[in-house]
Amino acid sequence: MMKLMLLSICVIPLWAGAMACGQPSAEAVPEEKPLVEKTIEQVLQEHTDRLMALPGVVGTALGLCADKPCIQVFVVEATEELLKQIPDEIQGYQVDVQQTGEFKALDQK
Repeated sequence: MMKLMLLSICVIPLWAGAMACGQPSAEAVPEEKPLVEKTIEQVLQEHTDRLMALPGVVGTALGLCADKPCIQVFVVEATEELLKQIPDEIQGYQVDVQQTGEFKALDQK
């Protein structure tokens, strides 16, 4: 009888602790995603100024990457330092960096 009592004193707290560990706490519950995500046009508009502020970035645009909409960032030269500053994706949309050189306006005659 004493062994059974001792066993229940040791096992019940362990079992209760294990059950509590299996339940997510309020902090561990992931946030729900909003029902309406931003369009790629909205995301590009929100981030273009920041991207254009990077030295060497000469433009941004909407494009297609593997038949999916993506954000294109045009750079004079795709240096390692510059590529580190441009994210691979922005708010779920892939970012594609294109080395284009400087853009120049055409003379109008």
